[in-house]
Amino acid sequence: MNTLRGSGLFRNRDFSLLLSGQLISAIGDQAQSMALPLTVLALTGSAGQAGIVLGLGTLSFLAFGLIAGALVDRWDRKATMIWCESGRTVLAAGVAVALWFDSLTMPQLCATAVLSGILTTLFQVANTAALPNVVGPRHLSAALGCSQSAASAVGIFGAPLAGALYALGRTVPFAVNAVSFAVSAASLRLMRARFQLDRQATRTKARVTTEIREGLGWLWRRPVIRFLTLVSAADKMRYGAGYLLIITLARQLGASPVWIGVVFSGAAVGAMAGALVSDRATRRFPLGLIAVVMLWLEALMFPLYALAPDPLTLAAVAAAESLVAPVYAVAMTTHQLAITPDELRGRATSAVSTLTTGALSVGALAGGALITTLGARPLVWLCGAWLAALAILTTANRAVRQAPRAGTAAPHELAVPVETTEPVMPVKPVKPAD
Repeated sequence: MNTLRGSGLFRNRDFSLLLSGQLISAIGDQAQSMALPLTVLALTGSAGQAGIVLGLGTLSFLAFGLIAGALVDRWDRKATMIWCESGRTVLAAGVAVALWFDSLTMPQLCATAVLSGILTTLFQVANTAALPNVVGPRHLSAALGCSQSAASAVGIFGAPLAGALYALGRTVPFAVNAVSFAVSAASLRLMRARFQLDRQATRTKARVTTEIREGLGWLWRRPVIRFLTLVSAADKMRYGAGYLLIITLARQLGASPVWIGVVFSGAAVGAMAGALVSDRATRRFPLGLIAVVMLWLEALMFPLYALAPDPLTLAAVAAAESLVAPVYAVAMTTHQLAITPDELRGRATSAVSTLTTGALSVGALAGGALITTLGARPLVWLCGAWLAALAILTTANRAVRQAPRAGTAAPHELAVPVETTEPVMPVKPVKPAD
């Protein structure tokens, strides 16, 4: 049965175009993400300046995320995604050209980071909001699992490829990224699926702030999504601190940069394995059970980082600990998208992403200070206790324990239209894609 569902998904021409374009774009992003700090260091010799450029992209997401959700629910999603990819093509090509002529400056890099962050935010929100209309509800969890698997594959093989591209020349990663965005835009143009339900073209728009409040209010009235989003944000704080923490532990064990890469490749392998079984698990097990099991497994496995005697064991722990997170991510996203009305999907998606990304940034910032203050191994035990507390809270939450399988909403979480004072014409349903 699972094989038939998977083959049905890949017979969907539009999803194949969407996934292939995203995969190529992700490879280009991986190449540029490695080249960017190296380029700043070569230009300025300052690690602080490199940190500023890298941080501007995240800051753009946090500052623009909620607005992006409202705009995605207003605008044509397909056109928005194409324009975003076209804009990112120009930005990446601009850096490559400036490097070629030895005219690259810090203001251009900072502007590129900010504008790329804004366009990436719009693209990601529009892509997630449109996915149920591209693949249909029957294939939603499988599509999300495929996307997770593709992202994990890029995590495994992307870093060595990025290093090889940078070794060919400092302009090469940016040129490759520009081409990858152009290919993604072309694949989107070839798609025939409608990315959203029909809207009333003459509908009077409310203020953006009002529409943002509508989206936040709708989410807040869904107790399962509300609670699990807050728990996910708290977990992301630990995850943000964990990145630097694992690097510190590996270095204390005498790991070379190559072995540190192996540790994170182990995490990517575990995530890919989890993503491959995520569709089957999402269809078989209730969302609440998946959430509780994930948190307890993370709480039990994370302290093993402090006990690992060598980098290879660290890699094994990273692989095991990363196995369950993609299953939960697919189940949670499937549930959220399935019960959210199409006209609210952009706002709901951006609200969840903004909260979790903000928590990830806080964790990353706090991680360095906590490692300096407490030490690496004590921080591992503290993170383990944090995860145990989240697991206890989630297990004790009756609404989560009783949550059905993803996409099977309880009566109080059904995808009813948002309450609005604006006149709304009835929408015409979209036939699910096979």
